[in-house]
Amino acid sequence: MSLRGNIDEALKTAQKAREAERVSTLRLMRAAIQSDDIARRGEGRDEAGDADILQILAKMVKQREESATAFEAGKRPELAAKERAEIALIREFMPRQMDEAEMRAAAEAAIKETGASGMRDMGKVVGKLKERYAGSMDFSRASGIVKGLLGG
Repeated sequence: MSLRGNIDEALKTAQKAREAERVSTLRLMRAAIQSDDIARRGEGRDEAGDADILQILAKMVKQREESATAFEAGKRPELAAKERAEIALIREFMPRQMDEAEMRAAAEAAIKETGASGMRDMGKVVGKLKERYAGSMDFSRASGIVKGLLGG
């Protein structure tokens, strides 16, 4: 079953079980996907596939992490906890995130494969990583690793 189908099934199950917070987060996820589909239709492209949905979910996780950090700084731990609960639910639909060592190994392989030799080749390397590891790699951290490996 596709990722979109998994999210829809999880929503139905949560609605039947009357899990209000889970239903709310799943609806937010569906709304983000539908919004992307509408934008794609305007550009004449097909609806979002699993790789596109993973990018949408990764963006949602990043937004919630930033919000949770802001809430903690503003002394609002209850709101930060709500954001972290949403992050946990969204991550249920994403592949396992790579750790630092796995990202470094993937970056080294991508550098070798693309023949990158300096900072001007960073875009090629990061593009290759995004192509292969969408949803399972934090690209802000990966960019730092690539930059370090390329001598930047």
